[in-house]
Amino acid sequence: MLHEAEEKEEETVKGTKEAILEVIERPGDNRTEGGREGIGTRALENKMELIGLGLSYGDRKVLEDINMPIPARSITAVIGPSGCGKSSLLRCLNRMNELVDGARVEGKVLLDGEDVYANGFDVVGLRRRVGMVFQKPNPFPKSIYENVAYGPRLYGVKQRKVLDRIVEESLRRAALWDEVKDKLGSSALSLSGGQQQRLCIARVLAVQPEVILLDEPCSALDPISTQRIEDLLHELKELYTIVIVTHNMQQAARVSDFTGFITIDEQGSPGRLVEFGETREVFTNPKEKKTEDYITGRFG
Repeated sequence: MLHEAEEKEEETVKGTKEAILEVIERPGDNRTEGGREGIGTRALENKMELIGLGLSYGDRKVLEDINMPIPARSITAVIGPSGCGKSSLLRCLNRMNELVDGARVEGKVLLDGEDVYANGFDVVGLRRRVGMVFQKPNPFPKSIYENVAYGPRLYGVKQRKVLDRIVEESLRRAALWDEVKDKLGSSALSLSGGQQQRLCIARVLAVQPEVILLDEPCSALDPISTQRIEDLLHELKELYTIVIVTHNMQQAARVSDFTGFITIDEQGSPGRLVEFGETREVFTNPKEKKTEDYITGRFG
């Protein structure tokens, strides 16, 4: 009986590995141009870097000693079981955790070599340079136009012609312009869930960020909307550095160039980085047994 159970588990693990490998090697994947195939041949530079990053909420340690690069103009996926601190790590990158009472950050987060937690660092400017798209689409209860124009207006853009150009360019980059160009005055809340999420991406793009953070951006979307978001991310990485948190292993394999795996030793212990590397290597030839156990479904 035990032998049969072990055989069944091994078959499941083998099937999971094969499914992930199929995703990574699927023909027509647009990462082959300027994407994965180019990673080994181009000189990589880090847009951001985490050095000894730790995070606590009051007395509770959430993250501990995270050391991880974030390569420029590529997609980095952060994976791990629920409660390991993935979303908290994401919010450390633009100091969003400071909005939580009792939050305390240790270590450094470098953006173009500068520590964003250094005294005197421009936090408002940081959140413009490092934009965030949340798990659930959160458009403002305003028109489609005003959602995209909101950020530029906040930063002092007043001329209508300039705003019109920014709105159109941002919606085009978010692959939404053709769907909404004739109803820019309509409420953003009238859009579908997938359209709302692309609108939120356009809203981030409108303030010309350098880094885009996405926290489970497709978890509430249907497969067709998810595919559109993933296709969009492949296009955006040519201009932006992207970090995505996802529970979906196949999505991480499909969209990312690099992957960091974070886990906890036991419930209540802080999240630690177990492994970081090129996505293909992490998913098909992980260095750590914990990584293999997680991506093949043995735990998490």
